[in-house]
Amino acid sequence: MAEPAREELSALAAIFCGPDEWEVLSRSETDGTVFRILTKAEGLTGADVPLELVFHLPVNYPSCLPGISVHSEHLTRAQSVTVKEKLLQQAENLLSEPMVHELVLWIQQNLRHVLNQPDTGSGSTFATGMTVDDGLWLTLLRLDHMRAKTKYVKTVEKWASDLKLTGRLMFMGKIILILLQGDRSNIKVSGI
Repeated sequence: MAEPAREELSALAAIFCGPDEWEVLSRSETDGTVFRILTKAEGLTGADVPLELVFHLPVNYPSCLPGISVHSEHLTRAQSVTVKEKLLQQAENLLSEPMVHELVLWIQQNLRHVLNQPDTGSGSTFATGMTVDDGLWLTLLRLDHMRAKTKYVKTVEKWASDLKLTGRLMFMGKIILILLQGDRSNIKVSGI
């Protein structure tokens, strides 16, 4: 990771020092750093909307754009996709310089305007988000059987962690299901 990125991470940790405001989720010399920032921004009604912003800084950041995920119980999926798209548009203007703090400040000041745009919340934004390869996807897998349950569960947990996916393993009688959620690029869809 480049020195400007290291300095930015230190600065972010100092800025977002409140309870649960900042958390490093993973750090790797090959995959970069993934961290979460919890913040609030004024929504459509004037009330504060809690936002969970997850940033993935690749090893060659800030020469390339960060990965961004937006989550909030107060936003629809379409609104979250729109917020993410607007943040990435802003990030393009800041390329080659540390930008995360600027992006957080920008969304804190502009969330209401982003949500007030006519296409936010319409079916077209949602459909656009679903066709983008790096959007959030969900998949359900059915297993035929499981011989060594403990070992198998650990293996599935490791695979999900390595692929940056979240999920649940469900046992319903003889039916075994794995529900996975994550970036589209980490989930392969097969017709098997």
